[in-house]
Amino acid sequence: MQTERSRALLAEALRLIPGGVNSPVRAFTAVGGEPLFLARGAGAHVWDVDGNRFIDYLGSWGPLIAGHAHPKVLAAIAETAAHGTSFGAPTELEVRLARKVVSRVPSIEKIRMVNSGTEATLSAIRLARAHTGRDRVVKVEGCYHGHVDALLVSAGSGVATLSIPGTPGIPDAVAAQTTVVPFNDLDALRAVLAAQGREIACVILEPIAGNMGVVPPRPGYLAGVRELTRAHGVVFILDEVMTGFRVHAGGAQVLYGIEPDLTTLGKVIGGGLPVGAYGGRAEIMDKVSPQGPVYQAGTLSGNPLAMSAGLANLELTEAPGFYARLETLSARLADGLAEGAAAAGVPVTFHRVGSMQCAFFTAGPVSDWKSASISDTRAFAAYFRALLERGVYIAPSQYEALFVSAAHSEADIDATIAAAREAFTAAARTRSA
Repeated sequence: MQTERSRALLAEALRLIPGGVNSPVRAFTAVGGEPLFLARGAGAHVWDVDGNRFIDYLGSWGPLIAGHAHPKVLAAIAETAAHGTSFGAPTELEVRLARKVVSRVPSIEKIRMVNSGTEATLSAIRLARAHTGRDRVVKVEGCYHGHVDALLVSAGSGVATLSIPGTPGIPDAVAAQTTVVPFNDLDALRAVLAAQGREIACVILEPIAGNMGVVPPRPGYLAGVRELTRAHGVVFILDEVMTGFRVHAGGAQVLYGIEPDLTTLGKVIGGGLPVGAYGGRAEIMDKVSPQGPVYQAGTLSGNPLAMSAGLANLELTEAPGFYARLETLSARLADGLAEGAAAAGVPVTFHRVGSMQCAFFTAGPVSDWKSASISDTRAFAAYFRALLERGVYIAPSQYEALFVSAAHSEADIDATIAAAREAFTAAARTRSA
């Protein structure tokens, strides 16, 4: 694999950009080596600036459920751009995307478009505080909700990947307003609510913890959170930035039969363009300015390009059999990877929900951050590098998800399974070294 152009670009980027990247996990710090600079994507494949081709399971970290550069998404963007890229005024596209989301997610009666998942969660928490008149936030250990001050406490994603200690740059007084409980532990949440319930504005969590790998909820966990928060008058915020329209046509909340008070969305609803949204019960959403007193604004919120790309992306998921095919492909990949790990003698725990999956390099079980964090990250790094050398691109972190898209073919899955067999052997050598 030739990487001369990537290396040259990295050298220049290091002089101009902190760490040479504009988002930390892209730097390959946790897996060794140097990041590849990508030049283009088509379907299930990406090419770097040196011309190396990869089967891609990163999918821009989740949004590209239909694959890279889908003709329908590109056509929607091009048609919209021809009429103007941004107006700072309402457009029909905003209304159409809002209508589609509301029609597919029963808990969302009204929705506000923003520009990122971080902005969505920040806004939802502000709204929950205003609605309840309380300040304290409860989050789940290992769940990542963007780089919001109050939510970087015990966060997953890049914070976990890079082993960043504490919350540098965040005032102690802010961090002190956040209470952390383990994922899948109703007793811990019950105790916190019993002790602090009158101070707690909201509980926020990912329904499937996708920022400490892929950790599904135990049976009854989400229903229990819903029951406890309702009993204490606490706003239940479900962060579906990653899972929304990825694991089910109505998101994880429809998959598991849960109706939160507020939901945050992103990724799939932007078709690969910057986007975010928060929505929920009208009673709460009506407190957002200009209808209510909770101020939140954004010059590019609901911009036409993101709205058109998101509409096209969601319309693609409405094709007959779309999610069924994703389920079949993803299950086949997970089964093949499990067989490869077993053949290599590597202890790996596999989790999969729909088109999201993760291989934890631990014998398991994995049900929360504590059990996920004992994964052998050296073995994962060897696995990652071996896959990359064999033309397969996954997230450069043990604590991130692998995404299957509708663009992946049976041949792509077969090639990935074959590459993984050799990659697991490389990981086994690392464990024995």
